[in-house]
Amino acid sequence: MPLSPALSRAESAQADGRSYEQLWQDCLQRRKLFEDPDFPACDSSLFYSQSVPINFEWKRPGVGTVPGWTRGSARSERTLGNSSGRLNRNFDTGVVASPVGVYLRVSDVKDICKNPKFIVGGADRTDICQGQLGDCWLLAAIASLTLHKDMLARVVPPDQSFDRGYAGIFHFQFWQHNRWLDVVVDDRLPCVRNQLVYLHSAENDEFWSALLEKAYAKLNGSYESLKGGSTLEALEDFSGGVGETFETKAAPSDLFDILKKALDRGSMMGCSIDITSSAESEAQTSTGLVKGHAYSITGLEEVNYRGRKVRLIRVRNPWGQVEWNGPWSDKSREWSYIDAADKTRLQQNSTEDGEFWMEFEDFKANYDRVEICNLTPDSLTDNTKKKWATNMLEGNWIRGSTSGGCRNFIDTFWMNPQFKLRLEDADGDGQCNVLVALMQKNRRRLRKEGLDLETIGFAIYEAPNNEDHLEKEYFRFNPSKARSRTYINLREVCERFSLPPGSYLLVPTTFQPHREADFILRIFSESKVGAVEMGSKVEAELPDPPAPTQPDNETPEEKGLRKLFEQVAGSDQAISAYELQDVLNGVLSRRKEIKFDGVSLNTCHSIINLMDCYAFLLNQTVQVDSSGMIEFQEFKVLWEKLKKWMVLFLSFDTDRSGRMSSYELRLALKAAGIKLNNKLLQMMALRFGDEKNEIDFDDYLTCIVRLENMFR
Repeated sequence: MPLSPALSRAESAQADGRSYEQLWQDCLQRRKLFEDPDFPACDSSLFYSQSVPINFEWKRPGVGTVPGWTRGSARSERTLGNSSGRLNRNFDTGVVASPVGVYLRVSDVKDICKNPKFIVGGADRTDICQGQLGDCWLLAAIASLTLHKDMLARVVPPDQSFDRGYAGIFHFQFWQHNRWLDVVVDDRLPCVRNQLVYLHSAENDEFWSALLEKAYAKLNGSYESLKGGSTLEALEDFSGGVGETFETKAAPSDLFDILKKALDRGSMMGCSIDITSSAESEAQTSTGLVKGHAYSITGLEEVNYRGRKVRLIRVRNPWGQVEWNGPWSDKSREWSYIDAADKTRLQQNSTEDGEFWMEFEDFKANYDRVEICNLTPDSLTDNTKKKWATNMLEGNWIRGSTSGGCRNFIDTFWMNPQFKLRLEDADGDGQCNVLVALMQKNRRRLRKEGLDLETIGFAIYEAPNNEDHLEKEYFRFNPSKARSRTYINLREVCERFSLPPGSYLLVPTTFQPHREADFILRIFSESKVGAVEMGSKVEAELPDPPAPTQPDNETPEEKGLRKLFEQVAGSDQAISAYELQDVLNGVLSRRKEIKFDGVSLNTCHSIINLMDCYAFLLNQTVQVDSSGMIEFQEFKVLWEKLKKWMVLFLSFDTDRSGRMSSYELRLALKAAGIKLNNKLLQMMALRFGDEKNEIDFDDYLTCIVRLENMFR
């Protein structure tokens, strides 16, 4: 069915670029239920690391009720009168008919139930019951999402059903790296013995939550990719928000007020209990809580209890059962001592549904971690009390160029991407409050390729004025002003800071150097922050080439070069790229300080092109004939340049191995008068570096000659 204007702004995630509406219309026209080619009903959509352990069947929920639709015949496609209101299937022909004469072939359909519904009585947190997949973190996030109807309507577009317009196709929207994606799925769901294996609703005929889980599995590559995770990850994908974590045992004294304020703002929250070993995962404690398991925080209240104020927090287990059995649990005696109106209001659904109240002090004593997802301005409703200003920056760590590792690796740390922040508008206490979130991209989807989350973190330094990309010596002698508390293998690392106004340098890194990943960096603040990537300039300050000396004034070195040149050149006194290769290899082989295997022919072709540029710059002091040949006067200019390039190379070939680190390429090019941004440096390192992140003299020469050609 047609999309609302707000939902239509999301990008289609389908491989062929077709939108949900286009696919839906196509199914109706072709009279066939949708089968998603991007996420087929097969084993690879379930698992990537193992064979399917049991015999799964993919089944559609069933064919629902459509008022006014009539039974059809595949032979004549005539509509016959039928007042039952059922979407009817002709079991002889496998055809379903619509009121406009559209027939959907459903011979492959195996129903889970007789009268499926997308949503029954409104989508709420009781619709979420965990199946056989270890994705409680996702389910806890969905439960939090149901408390925020505007956000829920974005993630789960409500105008979908198994009734009018049914074509076996549904869609959901997720935030991914600063854009919203519209993810389409068919409604074939994995079952065993006609029961849903994964996420399901407590209502057997309700399927919005199971289809939402399928869409999220598609977004991440497979159902197995959803095993294990952080509630914050899904909360961010549902809202575009940014998360922060509090350790309850070391939390600020006003944690309750922080959580209450977050709930009032529209933030979504989760919590969990840490484990000390894998054996404790999902182990139940004597008080009914489950370790290593993700819960949702769904409410905070204060009540009068025996003459004193008691702070309460409401928590939900996505299993839909197994609850806290201590004070303030569903049937505890504490409820008998509070105002009847409060009791009625807070205990509206005091059944074994997985949701329960606790005193806040008990909560802090039993839970270890609280996760809060603050919402970006785009996802806030008009009546939300607080809005955040945001900056979003992107980058990547590439082996050999911009993956320098943490500060422990000082020789390469400075090569990481650097971002300059300008904090100007201080709060009442003279400080600027900022929330910095570093997120690595697409790692869950890359699991099937053997990759997983990198260990990431960041540091913040005071930034000197008018400096571009800062170099090693700065970080050697200047400590950081702030940093992430730890390096950890989570999708996102987030910290809150209070800093005085000024300019700062933010350096995001992996823990080890040479690790590759893409990332986004978001800066949330209560007032606008200026943010820009450093080292983004592409420019060159190249000196004019030296004029060649006249033959009568040649130095002894030049006279020796002339003799070698004339031996190779022959009667025309000019040399081609092939002959230039012989000359350079002959000359450079005598330079014991340069160790390399010889100059390549490609390098020589690039040199001849550069010499033609030099000739124009020298006002035709040397002849240019575009013949692909150079004369000795040009060669003398080349030799002077070559000597300078050799000195530069040797200054970075510290062990005299004939190679320089590709991480030093930025400095080597800067010394030659060339500045490149990170993207170009990454390309140069990938093109000229070897598997050890080293560049030999010939590749260095090719690189610098081609860059000079480009800037000339």
